[in-house]
Amino acid sequence: MPATPHLRPAPGSIPTSPGVYRFRDGDRRVIYVGKAKNLRSRLSSYFRDFAGLHPRTQQMVSTAADVDWTIVGTEVEALQLEYSWIKEYDPRFNVKYRDDKSYPYLAVTLNEEFPRVQVMRGAKRKGVRYFGPYSHAWAIRETVDLLLRVFPVRTCTAGVFRSARNSGRPCLLGYIGKCSAPCTGEISPEGHRSLADDFCAFLAGDTGRFIRRLEARMKEAAAEMEYERAARLRDDIEALRAALEKQAVVLPDSTDCDVIALADDRLEAAVQIFHVRGGRIRGQRGYVVDRVDDAGPEELMATFLGQLYGSAEGAEESADQGAGTGGAVPREVLVSHEPADSGAVERWLSERRGAGVDLRVPQRGDKRSLMETVEKNAREALARHKTHRAGDLSTRSRALNELQEALDLSEAPLRIECFDISNLQGEHVVASMVVFEDGLARKSEYRRFSVRGSGEGGAGQDDVAAMYEVVRRRFRRYLEESSRSGEGTGRGVAGDASVERDGHRIDDEPKPGRFAYPPNLVVVDGARPQAQAARRALDELGIDDIAVYGLAKRLEEVWSPDDEDPVILPRTSEGLYLLQRVRDEAHRFAIAYHRHKRAKALTGSALDELPGLGPTRRSALIKEFGSVKRLAGATVEEIAAVPGIGPKLADAVHAHLSGGPAGGGREIDGAPVANTIDGGGDT
Repeated sequence: MPATPHLRPAPGSIPTSPGVYRFRDGDRRVIYVGKAKNLRSRLSSYFRDFAGLHPRTQQMVSTAADVDWTIVGTEVEALQLEYSWIKEYDPRFNVKYRDDKSYPYLAVTLNEEFPRVQVMRGAKRKGVRYFGPYSHAWAIRETVDLLLRVFPVRTCTAGVFRSARNSGRPCLLGYIGKCSAPCTGEISPEGHRSLADDFCAFLAGDTGRFIRRLEARMKEAAAEMEYERAARLRDDIEALRAALEKQAVVLPDSTDCDVIALADDRLEAAVQIFHVRGGRIRGQRGYVVDRVDDAGPEELMATFLGQLYGSAEGAEESADQGAGTGGAVPREVLVSHEPADSGAVERWLSERRGAGVDLRVPQRGDKRSLMETVEKNAREALARHKTHRAGDLSTRSRALNELQEALDLSEAPLRIECFDISNLQGEHVVASMVVFEDGLARKSEYRRFSVRGSGEGGAGQDDVAAMYEVVRRRFRRYLEESSRSGEGTGRGVAGDASVERDGHRIDDEPKPGRFAYPPNLVVVDGARPQAQAARRALDELGIDDIAVYGLAKRLEEVWSPDDEDPVILPRTSEGLYLLQRVRDEAHRFAIAYHRHKRAKALTGSALDELPGLGPTRRSALIKEFGSVKRLAGATVEEIAAVPGIGPKLADAVHAHLSGGPAGGGREIDGAPVANTIDGGGDT
């Protein structure tokens, strides 16, 4: 697919200055906005090697009909103009972060005559003061319930307020002292607004002033022997302190910062941000984004900072208005990955704030510990989002239909099996088989293989040979078990399905074995060589109705064993997303088994391989002789003298450690099949 010929600017016509460029389609719609330190260098990269571009970038360049640019003076101006144009044009090929959920805020409607405290979600409104976001609405209500004791601000709806005003009687909160009852004239509009301002000031971090004022009034009441009033003030102080305790102190009191961490994979990225004001976590928010190109974490972080702090409404608010106000820039911005053009981003943030901003990756201390917590939250958020996406029935159906169409399958792949090989320089070679049915993982069907590297295929460190061996073993078991269960596959000799019970012969179909169910699609981790090895194993077994494909990690290409060119699925394809989930799960399962075997080899001993010698007897032998080396030099009689070790077992231990035959003339196998978790390999 070549680039559009007339799109390429004339040589030398592009300036070398910093600037912002726009790609437009045939209808003059802006489809992509980008910035560059050097416009000529950046734009030329789109046309030098079109085949080497990311598929998404290829699609963008092919869709575009024109490109223009605007020169600016500095990188900071380029940042400002880029974010402004992205917000104005909403280009389809630019990365767009979106909330991973609708977070609730604590809102104070300062635009009303009698401000109201309430829970709000969605777009922000002009004249409303926001605090948060909070993880749960109940957390807001608990905080408000504590603070209303000291700041009895209105919380009722407009309908309830009008009803109380018409009847002349306040609601229940007015009777119990948690509302100042402005509806019945118990407090003037000015006095109620003062209460609302104090409520906002407390939430914004000015907490000490109110606690000190209440403590002074409590002592004054006690000195005047007004003990009931002093007790009420004491309870008010406790309520304020309880509200403060709900916001964890994580950094020194003077710290105002946003802590931002990013976690990503090949298809998506998740960002978590913790808003810290006055040393306390005032809010938390999460975003997710579909990766539309091969941008790294640095570019993703730069894009996110622009979208977080670049909103017009947020720029009008000051940083002390509470966390998460969409554009309120704090003194420090701590990030998990240094953004691209970090110097320009830092200068841009400083201009947005009107004062210096410290943008950096924390390296040690409390801030580094908090960053690790935020990074963990980002990884968990990405995992939750992927699980939610995978669990959606319509999404799974679309993924299976896309795979059927793209891979030219006769039916949707309702059962997919994926194989992966794991080894370390040819040592402890293992394989995994994971099963997905209807687009969901079927973990009870997972199997693990120890690759033998001998016999057919000769594996060793050769992943292709190992793949051949594992696929052959799995499907040879399938043929054996389907024959025993009498399924009549035509691929083996059908066994007798009748069984004998209590001396009577009963024609009863036996329970199918673990490998008796064939998949619709076999996926191997790798490119065309691995797919060809799997196809060869199936052909030799006479199985020709199971599709085989390989998924290569580098460019996420889907390889058929019969085609020289790969199948390219769109990056946003649900089918590709499903294949990646299957492949990544097989990789995880194989790595876990490989680590298990490697750890066992490092911590085990020669005695672990001896049949009949359990942990208790092994411990007794080591305790008696001190080491395996001394045990190997002992005589049969000395070994037999250990409690629990008889002459026969002593003879076997001596023969095993000395390399000679045991008394019974049986050769001890140093690597028995019984010690292998191979998921039903050949025996």
